[in-house]
Amino acid sequence: MRFISEEQVRSAIQVDDVIRVIHAAFSRGFANVRMPVRTVLELSGATLLVMPCYDGALQAAGIKHVSVSEKAGVNAVYELLDPATGISVARMEANYLSDLRTAATSAVATDLLARKEAETLGIFGNGRQAAAHLAVLPRVRKFKRFLVCGSGRSDLSAFCEKIKTELAIHIEPASAETVARESDVICTCTTSSNPLFNGAWLHSGTHLNLVGAFQPETREVDDITVKRARVVVDTYEGAFAEAGELLIPIKNGTIDRSHIIADLHEIARGTKPGRIHQDDITLFKSVGCALEDLVTATLVL
Repeated sequence: MRFISEEQVRSAIQVDDVIRVIHAAFSRGFANVRMPVRTVLELSGATLLVMPCYDGALQAAGIKHVSVSEKAGVNAVYELLDPATGISVARMEANYLSDLRTAATSAVATDLLARKEAETLGIFGNGRQAAAHLAVLPRVRKFKRFLVCGSGRSDLSAFCEKIKTELAIHIEPASAETVARESDVICTCTTSSNPLFNGAWLHSGTHLNLVGAFQPETREVDDITVKRARVVVDTYEGAFAEAGELLIPIKNGTIDRSHIIADLHEIARGTKPGRIHQDDITLFKSVGCALEDLVTATLVL
C-alpha cells in the first residue's frame, strides 16, 4: 500500500483538473455509483464522519474518514481500495484534497448557475475552505472585487495578507451586510450554527454556495434566503438527511421539498434548468458528496 503525504497530494493535482473530473462525475450521475449517506459518529471530544463510495464507471472505490473537533479542527484521511478485493491500495492525507474538492464542486455549481458577468466574490469565513474558494472560483468567473467577512472575533489582516501573498488577490474586509448586498457570488465557509446575514439584503441575480453547515440543526443562511432562491443540492439523499438550511424551513413550513429544483447531476446534464432569468437568486447547498472525494483521490493516484 502506498502512503501519500499532504505535500504529495498538493503537487500531484491541478485545480483545473479537479474541476474537470468533478464536473464529469456529476454529469455521469449516480447510476453506477454506490454511495450511502455518510455515517456520523459522536466521540468523546470530536465528530467522526465516514464516507465510502464505489464508482462502477471508473472501477474505483474508497473511503474517507473526517474528524471534527474544537481541539484539532477538521482533519481527513482518504483510503483508495481495490474494488475487486476491497484491499487498500493507497492511503493519503486528505485535508487539502477535501478543501480542494469542496471548492471545485462550488466552482462547478457557480459555472452552471451564476451570471456570466459576475464581478464581486464575497466570502464568509477565514479558514481553509475560505482560502480554497478564493483560489478556485476565479477559474470559472473573472472576478474584479473580493470581499470577506470573518466571525467578528478574529483579525482578518493575517488572512488577507496570506491570500495576497499566495494568490495575488486583494481582499476587502467587510461587514456581513456589505458582503450580502454587494456580492454577485457568495460562498459561506464557516462553522456557524446560525444564519450569517439577513436574506432580504441579497440583490437579484446573486448566486450562493453554502458549504459550512453539515448537520440538520445548523445553517448558515435564513429562511428568507432559501425562500427567495432557486435551490440546487449536491445529492437529494444527503441534503434531506443533513442540510439544516433546507430541513429547518421545511420543518417550520416556509418551504416544502418541491422547492429544491434539482441536484447537481441534473443541472450538469442539462435535464433541468438552473438559472432561468438574470434576476434569479440561485443557491447551491453542498453537504459533501463521497463521489467528489473518490474522483479526486483517483486523480491524485
